[in-house]
Amino acid sequence: MMVTERDDDMDDFERREVDLLGTSRTVWVSGVGPAVIVMSEMPGISPDVMRFARWVRDAGFTTYLPSLFGRDGAYPRTEEGRAVLHRACVSAEFNALARNASSPVTLWLRSLASRALTECGGVGVGAIGMCFTGNFALSMMLEPAVLAPVLCQPSLPLGAPGALQIAPGELACVRARLERERLTVLGYRFEDDRHCTRERFDAYRAALGEHFVARELPALSAHPSPPPFFADVVGCAHSVVTAHLVDAAGEPTAAARDEIIAFLVFRLRTQGSAWTP
Repeated sequence: MMVTERDDDMDDFERREVDLLGTSRTVWVSGVGPAVIVMSEMPGISPDVMRFARWVRDAGFTTYLPSLFGRDGAYPRTEEGRAVLHRACVSAEFNALARNASSPVTLWLRSLASRALTECGGVGVGAIGMCFTGNFALSMMLEPAVLAPVLCQPSLPLGAPGALQIAPGELACVRARLERERLTVLGYRFEDDRHCTRERFDAYRAALGEHFVARELPALSAHPSPPPFFADVVGCAHSVVTAHLVDAAGEPTAAARDEIIAFLVFRLRTQGSAWTP
């Protein structure tokens, strides 16, 4: 990965103001084909998040990037990113410390998924969460439009390494849907990640059974020179398909990216049923 330290102008994406459930948010949209909602990690829609969104778009999907926090397109510098993180941690929209309760913002995201299916057609929608938004893709499974959920280094709730941020009743509904429709949830983390721990993935395994397919990558496979926010604030191998991805043949992070795209193609374009890793 070449570090440029420049903001991304995002000029190949259309900026839309989307009003749902009485709340208007900016959503960046580009591409043709089934819809995939890409939810950014902390501290926002960075150039690396945009790179991943473009990979998804170029694989034949309409990519939706909701602006949830931070300055859109900003290169992740330390102090600006730290301020975004602090604001999000105390926001009622994210309820970052809550165990066994979904973030309120997931209601809006579920509505966005329904809107995206109407706009793009097809059999369903993909949802990819990262870090702060990682678990949102699971909560979004309560919306029937969502067929392809991917959890990249899900890090909430903060301070509770083995907990999940979803209400028990909602989790039971998600598990029942996974079994009924033979669906799969993909999960990715680095082995030594302090923010998305092994205990959390064990909790997903216990809650979802064989429907949770986990990928735990060696910490040494992470890019050694991520942007300053990730080096100074995150402080460990963390962002599997963005800041810590090494875009080269044979690299575990590049393989993770390719598997996610193959999963989206299988579920949304070929209308496959049971995912076989």
